[in-house]
Amino acid sequence: MELKACVITISDRASQGVYEDLSGPVAVQILREAGFSTGAPVVVPDSIEAIQRSISEAVADGARLVLTTGGTGVGPRDFTPEATAPLIRRELFHLMSAIVSKGLQHTPHALITRGLAGLTKEGALVVNAPGSTGGVRDAAEVVVTVASHILAQVDGGDH
Repeated sequence: MELKACVITISDRASQGVYEDLSGPVAVQILREAGFSTGAPVVVPDSIEAIQRSISEAVADGARLVLTTGGTGVGPRDFTPEATAPLIRRELFHLMSAIVSKGLQHTPHALITRGLAGLTKEGALVVNAPGSTGGVRDAAEVVVTVASHILAQVDGGDH
């Protein structure tokens, strides 16, 4: 069974058309290659309300995996973890640790990410990836190795 996923790019400038979203399409390609069903990335501004609304809408629309890209750094408009935290019922600390570890193979900037990974009350997996194409690639490649297993366990599958 194909699992539905949604990629959400969080960027003031991309949402305003100032520049093209490059990280969202990278995530979509990796998820599709791993067998997830996903449409084009949704692009929203760096706003807690917009981020929460887009994640909630994706889950309500049946997404079992929501991968966000952007807003995980320490800049003044980086709100993705703060927006995601209230939606997470069970955090998956080590999934983010694995993402950071993979990122560190390419850049020390991976240490700056503040992203979260966890499960919503509806049983969807939400992961915050960095906004760079390399950062989202690293995150998506880690996530696809375990997402199906995580979601099977959420649904009561065997260990």
